[in-house]
Amino acid sequence: MGLFDKLSGSLQKVFRDMRGYGKLSEQNIADALREVRMALLEADVNFLVVKDFIAKVREKCVGLEVLDSVSPGQQFIKFVHDELVALLGGKQKDFDLTGPRPARIMMIGLHGSGKTTTSGKLAAFWKKQHKRVALVACDIRRPAAVDQLEILGKQVGADVVIKPQPGESVPMIGKRAMQEFQSLESHVAIFDTGGRFQIDAELVQELKELREAINPNNVILVLDAAIGQESVNVAQTFHKELGLTGLILTKLDGDARGGAALSVQYVTGVPVLMTGVGEQMDKLEPFYPERMASRILGMGDIVSFVEKAQQAFDDKDAEAMEEQMMKDDITLDDFLKQMRFMKKLGPLENILEMMPGAGRIPEHLKSQIGADSGRQMKTIEAIIHSMTPKERRKPDVINGSRRRRIAAGSGTRVQDVNELLKKFDDAKKMAKRMKQQRKKMMRFGR
Repeated sequence: MGLFDKLSGSLQKVFRDMRGYGKLSEQNIADALREVRMALLEADVNFLVVKDFIAKVREKCVGLEVLDSVSPGQQFIKFVHDELVALLGGKQKDFDLTGPRPARIMMIGLHGSGKTTTSGKLAAFWKKQHKRVALVACDIRRPAAVDQLEILGKQVGADVVIKPQPGESVPMIGKRAMQEFQSLESHVAIFDTGGRFQIDAELVQELKELREAINPNNVILVLDAAIGQESVNVAQTFHKELGLTGLILTKLDGDARGGAALSVQYVTGVPVLMTGVGEQMDKLEPFYPERMASRILGMGDIVSFVEKAQQAFDDKDAEAMEEQMMKDDITLDDFLKQMRFMKKLGPLENILEMMPGAGRIPEHLKSQIGADSGRQMKTIEAIIHSMTPKERRKPDVINGSRRRRIAAGSGTRVQDVNELLKKFDDAKKMAKRMKQQRKKMMRFGR
């Protein structure tokens, strides 16, 4: 969530102060709203959006009847959360894949927004849902774009990549693709169009003609979330000329202020459907306004965490993990497998973002935790790989001289070997306790 880090930190500071209030007065509400307003403006949220946002929160605070079970500060936080959800679009929206096959997705945007890469990511996303996907290269001015799309298509397993033929215009490519689709059984067709550094009449006309040729279900603007207030102007112009149906925000893992990304949906009324959070083909995620609001406000995102775990572990993985944990006498090989299972969830700092209260951890510490976890994993693997099969099966035989040999072989210190063996011993004790607890539950069940 790098793009919203500064906003998140500022708002959470306001809320920490609010939680201490025993009573909400006009003065402390005004003070808190002033801080929220400054946080939003400093994060580059459109000033008209901020004005409306603050007015709505203030209206909810007027005449507030404080519930006995909830502190005044918590109620204020809830009002900000609810309005932030509304600002981000309310309920989660999806692509329109109804009607005749294939459902047609027209991808548009400026140069550098990530249209081609995002087209490949979308294909990968739908392939995971067992949909057949076709890619159509409609960027005839950037030759590398056609090659890039072809490479991505092969990488993600797209059914076909339809490429421009000599002398074809963009609308002609679209018409030929529609004819070729009659013999294909693709569920979805993604049209990757060309862009410009700025919107011009020629680009708009070309896109209008392509739209007429393919009659798309979805016109999707791929928007670089880091370009600031210009993103609002770009979205408004494209929406006016082409009638957008959705937005995909790229580079949401960047370090820009990001507030403009909060403004686009509100100003245009066009929903954010997905967000790009990394370069890899699996780094495209559906956008959930409520989850994003909770993460920005430091409330965590447990739902996304559970979903991430479900994606990382299939049923066989889960069974294997449980079997490992319930073994009578786990070995260091088992311990390494458990660590690798956890590694599948991704960088630890990203997992921390989904935990309630993570906003209280300073950013430099989150980064340090992530870096430390990566280094520790490499250290653990090196140490265990430097052991003999017997030492992995029976760590009790590892005496002082063996520890020195293992440290030298793994390029680590004896202290690192000692720490690993201590962690392994703790893991064995935990596994034993879990097994005993499970036996008790099974006896109770009978």
